[in-house]
Amino acid sequence: MTPGSPPEDGLHHEGKATFVLGGAFFRPQSAIARDLAVLAAAVYRQRQGQLRVLDAMTGGGVRPLRYALEAGADWVWGNEGNPDLAPVLQANLAALPAGTYRLTHQDANQVFFSCYQQRDFYDLVDIDNFGSPAPYVSNGLWATKLGGMLYLTSTDGRATSGHDPERSLKTYGAWARSHPAAHEQGLRLLIGHAAQTVAARGLGIEPVFSLFTGQVHRVMVRLVSKPTLSDATYGFVAYCHGCGQFQTVDWRHLGRVNCLCGENAAVLSGPMWLGPLHDGATLAAMQALAENWGWRRQAKLLAIMAQENPLPPYYYPLGEIGRRGQMDIPNRDRLMAALNGQGYRAAVPSMDWQGVKTDAAFKDCLNIARHMQC
Repeated sequence: MTPGSPPEDGLHHEGKATFVLGGAFFRPQSAIARDLAVLAAAVYRQRQGQLRVLDAMTGGGVRPLRYALEAGADWVWGNEGNPDLAPVLQANLAALPAGTYRLTHQDANQVFFSCYQQRDFYDLVDIDNFGSPAPYVSNGLWATKLGGMLYLTSTDGRATSGHDPERSLKTYGAWARSHPAAHEQGLRLLIGHAAQTVAARGLGIEPVFSLFTGQVHRVMVRLVSKPTLSDATYGFVAYCHGCGQFQTVDWRHLGRVNCLCGENAAVLSGPMWLGPLHDGATLAAMQALAENWGWRRQAKLLAIMAQENPLPPYYYPLGEIGRRGQMDIPNRDRLMAALNGQGYRAAVPSMDWQGVKTDAAFKDCLNIARHMQC
């Protein structure tokens, strides 16, 4: 069987789940997003002693299966708007014990409001939509337990990458520009939109983890009672097309934004989330669990996320360093070691492994990279 081709027996396998598709959309490349969600859900259950999951757009049902079989969910609700998939879902979820799951075929927003009306709140609400999550964020909160988690999705790369800033404005209430750290920008737009949405209700969110798979942005956030939106966590990223330097800008200084190089005006993207992309304690617990399960690739990714977490909300691609320095693309690990040797912090950005996330100014990255090639 060639990679990506359907299995001859029609059965697909992922984690502990075995399932058929029967026409349901399924992206094998997004397995890592489901892996991390299972780990986060399992950690939540270990801490809280229970786990009830609502998968609002379940497709063929692989996520409810994995939440139940691997994360130990006590109850899973798989909702799929397309009733034609009912036989597929019934066949797949029949692997679970009776009385531990529910299947429905309703509009996702209808499900969220029904949960609120019945005071039926969930520990984890998974929303795996096409395009932007904006139509579902506010309503999804109605079904999320305080202290519970909301898992959001964006497949609208043109809006988040800055190639369609007007669409970004309509979707996220933010003007997104194109720049070398646009992959991270997509994650921060999602978190920022969620933070601003819950702030209007007097609540807050905390990122659990943030993931870019190369095609899809996914962020898991925790709903908390204390507002987390502030001048420090929600603002703007400025980029200088002249020298390549990034900087963060708060709301108080929007009227006077110049690049640190002193020669060019900086262009702004935002507002977006400027705080940490992940929760460090949860990442550590997820990594320990991944190692215990023998999930080496996932454990490596979680370690990279932990290392990047304290650093500024942008990164520098190695190709950009080479282009602006008019030199060969520098070796990533050597450059990071050289930055550390000069007293700077440096890490691999989880959303672009061919880059460097650092608190060093871009000009210092260039100078150190040039010195490495002498």
